[in-house]
Amino acid sequence: MLFFGFIQLGNLIPKLYICGVIPRLAAKELEALSRQFKSVAVVGPRQSGKTTLVRHLFDHKPYVSLENPDSKRFAIDDPRGFLAQFPDGAVLDEIQRTPELFSYLQQRLDENPEPGQFVFTGSNNLLLQESISQSLAGRIAYLYLLPLSIDEIGTDQLKNAADLMLKGSYPSVYDQPVEPQRWYANYIRTYIERDVRQLKNITDLDLFERVIRLCAGRTGQILNMSNLANEAGVDAKTIGSWLGILEQSFIIHRLQPHHRNFNKRVVKMPKLYFYDTGLVCSLLGIQTLEQLIWHPLFGSLFENLMVSEMIKNRFNKSLPDNLFFWRENNGTEVDVLLDTPNGLFPIEIKSGQTIIPDFFKGLLSWQKFTNQSGGTVLYAGITHEKRSNGIEVLPWKQVGKI
Repeated sequence: MLFFGFIQLGNLIPKLYICGVIPRLAAKELEALSRQFKSVAVVGPRQSGKTTLVRHLFDHKPYVSLENPDSKRFAIDDPRGFLAQFPDGAVLDEIQRTPELFSYLQQRLDENPEPGQFVFTGSNNLLLQESISQSLAGRIAYLYLLPLSIDEIGTDQLKNAADLMLKGSYPSVYDQPVEPQRWYANYIRTYIERDVRQLKNITDLDLFERVIRLCAGRTGQILNMSNLANEAGVDAKTIGSWLGILEQSFIIHRLQPHHRNFNKRVVKMPKLYFYDTGLVCSLLGIQTLEQLIWHPLFGSLFENLMVSEMIKNRFNKSLPDNLFFWRENNGTEVDVLLDTPNGLFPIEIKSGQTIIPDFFKGLLSWQKFTNQSGGTVLYAGITHEKRSNGIEVLPWKQVGKI
């Protein structure tokens, strides 16, 4: 057996998965993409492990951080000379900071048919997509890397769902001797002062931070932008722009209602989630497990945890997000609908640890409405059950099996 940090790795896990002290499940997919495309972009929130992953997986390639002022200036002033240093390609970290490179990269990639020449990372999806769509369309593959999934952390390391919700999933809170609350407070400040300024010239950063905290208080709820704008004291257009920034920098995720017309009065506004519950707890001022367990948003935070895990499981396989929700105006709802080739698959999320009949109400209503069987209940307990009505009950640690 091999031991890396706090995680025990079985001898059947290939070296490809080992990234520093934490195995990343996206490594296999990233390696496969690099064999098929001339370049690959690994995109995700700041500190999600992008640099560590690509440096270990592509340790044979030169590495350049474009956050380094000297490297950035060289790439901007003399892009041809900069790229000439890397005849066989390179790993270019935070490439969205030098959009001037992309036109020259296009020429390089068009002249050389070899796959896997350049590997890029970026924590700003909007700026990166704008540059790629103009210059590298058809020459590049995307892989989104979010913070650690439950399977990557290791189920044996997790005491209960509440502990994970409070601690969050960023690699730094697992492989560094740092208190999560201090780490997240600094993360929020760094994100606002660096990344937000890069995306848009927001003059009142304190107000922007207030909006983030107001969003945290709406975790797992229907997003009404007019109400949010009124509470923040800004207009709805500004709120829309700022939510776009939070989304493109992988802070929040808007879960959309399913678009199929069921001939019912369905809710058409999205639900608001964060990609990491540890960040939400920090924004809400939750510092202890006792605070979290008794917090009125505990159920919403558990729901957020499960939704973010399902998104991670898709992204780690380089698959698009296929999660929606369904809610009628009378309150009947299904927390998550997976839109699959075999049809819509309903999932209910419950924060209780004891299975009770109320867990099944949403799924039974869905079955009656659609005349379909099946569905899954994800809950905070430990028992796995398969009911006669086709509904499977899964413990939260097994969310990766969906």
